[in-house]
Amino acid sequence: MTKIHLLGVPMEEGAGRRGCIMGPAAYRTAGLADELALLGHEVIDLGDADPDRVDAIATEHEHLKFLPEVAGWTRSLHRHAYDMAQGDALPIYMGGDHALALGTVTGHVAAAAQMGRPQYVLWLDAHSDFNTPASSPSGNIHGMPMAYACGLDGFPNLLGKPLPAKLDPSKLCMLGLRSVDRGERELLQSSGVQAHDMRAMDEHGVVRLLSPFLDEVAQAGGLLHVSLDVDFIEPDIAPAVGTTVPGGATFREAHLIMEMLHDSGLVTSLDLVELNPFLDERGRTARLMVDLTASLFGRRVLDRFTTSY
Repeated sequence: MTKIHLLGVPMEEGAGRRGCIMGPAAYRTAGLADELALLGHEVIDLGDADPDRVDAIATEHEHLKFLPEVAGWTRSLHRHAYDMAQGDALPIYMGGDHALALGTVTGHVAAAAQMGRPQYVLWLDAHSDFNTPASSPSGNIHGMPMAYACGLDGFPNLLGKPLPAKLDPSKLCMLGLRSVDRGERELLQSSGVQAHDMRAMDEHGVVRLLSPFLDEVAQAGGLLHVSLDVDFIEPDIAPAVGTTVPGGATFREAHLIMEMLHDSGLVTSLDLVELNPFLDERGRTARLMVDLTASLFGRRVLDRFTTSY
């Protein structure tokens, strides 16, 4: 049994369109807590986080959108993550757009450094979100959290202080990439991130790409934060996202990753991000994300009665 804390993050300011603010409510309606409880876990819903109030922030990059609002979320979520990382429960952050990782990942990295343990991140996303303010063509800050967490230069004062600790890019593994800006590509290649696009998944399969990373985490005694973006999955089966990119992970590939993560016993925190219920089809995507989370926490095919038998 795992003790799990759910924290809603009704945040949409980092994305290019509205709707992610409804994500936490959709996860609750789709029965995330109930599914995890049925697997024998102790689940406590902490409600929704609130952003800090932040006034204007100085920046030379005038195209950054909703900068004070995103900074308010970053500061609040960094504190939440730092505190929760040192508790006895595994936190699940129910987003909300992917800019929430500016706070969640940096909070867990800071806590890991305090505990003297290496922090690893598995990034399941169509996008690397490795832009800096200078490289971003859109100014949407949900495309920047991993560059920020790794301490790349050029960011305004999002946290209200210097990063307490930076994520080592070599401890960041990205799977499912298929939409990466030119500037991002150069930053990824020079940083040492373990970045795998969909061609790599097609050629080598999930197991050959993920297993060495999980082995590395285990051998290092590391903590593992998983950040799962809806657009990691093929949009034909997960349409409720504002950044759809064709050619994503299949139903079975996504579940296999979750099953491997469960078998590893290494996951210590989880983001569920970019669910936009306004774009969903009768709750289809929310339900799929709940099912994937259940797989990560131990649900197996043979746990459920199958009518074909």
